[in-house]
Amino acid sequence: MVEVFKTNVRDPDTANMLMDEIHKTFVDYKANFDLEDCDKILRVKFTTASMQSSTLIGLLKSFGYYGEVLPDDDQPVNLVLEDSDDINNQAETIIAKTP
Repeated sequence: MVEVFKTNVRDPDTANMLMDEIHKTFVDYKANFDLEDCDKILRVKFTTASMQSSTLIGLLKSFGYYGEVLPDDDQPVNLVLEDSDDINNQAETIIAKTP
């Protein structure tokens, strides 16, 4: 599994230091940063049953950095539509948000 975090890490040296700390603290995690992404993404691959997101966010915070779990885009979207106008409006909204 992979968990994706939005961060405020901007410097490659800082990213490397944080990855080292993550790997020391969570031996089953494999972390990497995408500092080119507008959200300064931290991706963490894990093989354990669950991710300790709050603990990892706490680790980032202890070094003065911000972390937030990004929602999984693969999760299904549930829409409640009342009539054909709702269907058209929702479809236009979904299309407008699609990259």
